[in-house]
Amino acid sequence: MVGIISYGVHIPRYRIKVEEITRVWGANAEDVTGGLGVFSKSVPDIDEDTATIAVEAARNALKRRRVDPAEIGAVYVGSESHPYAVKPTACTVGEAIGATPCMTAADYEFACKAGTAAIQTCMGLVSSGMVCYGLAIGSDVAQGAPSDALEYTAAAGGAAFVIGRDDPVAVINRTCSFTTDTPDFWRREGQDYPRHGGRFTGEPGYFRHIEGAVRLIFDQSGKSAKDYDYAVFHQPNAKFPQRVAKTLGFSPEQIKPGLVVPRLGNTYSASSPIGLAATLDIATAGDRIFMASFGSGAGSDAFDIEVTGMIESEEFRRDAAPSVEKLLSNPIYIDYARYARHKGKIVMQK
Repeated sequence: MVGIISYGVHIPRYRIKVEEITRVWGANAEDVTGGLGVFSKSVPDIDEDTATIAVEAARNALKRRRVDPAEIGAVYVGSESHPYAVKPTACTVGEAIGATPCMTAADYEFACKAGTAAIQTCMGLVSSGMVCYGLAIGSDVAQGAPSDALEYTAAAGGAAFVIGRDDPVAVINRTCSFTTDTPDFWRREGQDYPRHGGRFTGEPGYFRHIEGAVRLIFDQSGKSAKDYDYAVFHQPNAKFPQRVAKTLGFSPEQIKPGLVVPRLGNTYSASSPIGLAATLDIATAGDRIFMASFGSGAGSDAFDIEVTGMIESEEFRRDAAPSVEKLLSNPIYIDYARYARHKGKIVMQK
């Protein structure tokens, strides 16, 4: 019974409204917000990056459950905005939380599904007995070139999951993946911002891969949308996850708790993991959760998750770390100039 022992999230408090970005570039705010369903996005502070966000998310996970960091034998950080091209973020995270030096650690990149790929890796290591606990993190300070379509949604945040065997708060019953070579999004070495093949973003990118992974896991398990209480899909905007949910037979009520993108933006590798965390924040014993991530390039990871009674026990203190809802509340809104400075789009002269 491999599953989620604990989880934690970190979201920067700074936000910029999409209408502020449209004001600068002369776009129609109603067209953008209406088309994307996103109204604001998180912005990292000047001293925040993928590593610091990952550390805070991991620390929040450890606040909820008494786990000896020395027993965390694997740390994997999925991101497409690692602070170093050559220097693993995972080592920094492991050291910061006090994990044993005798750990396996690596950084993952698969666009927006690197965090869920880390969960799958930790599942394999734990189930084989190689490690007691694995720490899987999706963390990003997503990039979008000035005035590009990505700039309206590219956000910052992270989610961390401790994976283990001992009384998980949620068992991962099954996982599978669907992957092809689809060039819908890329960034070459040395380039500051990614590029995208806009006409490939929906089809054959997002929808083909998520639907492929979901139908595959349904075939393997004999289940369908009606067998789940909640569902979480990758959230590049608010329109795509709602459309794919409807296509697959999920209701608006099933996806509502995890649909955080309208206030948060697209946190890339943390997108579906934060949606899962938001769902776990309100889940009760026996609830079934379906999750499907998507990473451009392209692939999707699907998960069948079942919440256990441990989530309501005294051993798991859900209130010991901030919920996703709390992290989204009381934002500090900033203007475009400050946003550009925080994101390194402009640099102050010394």
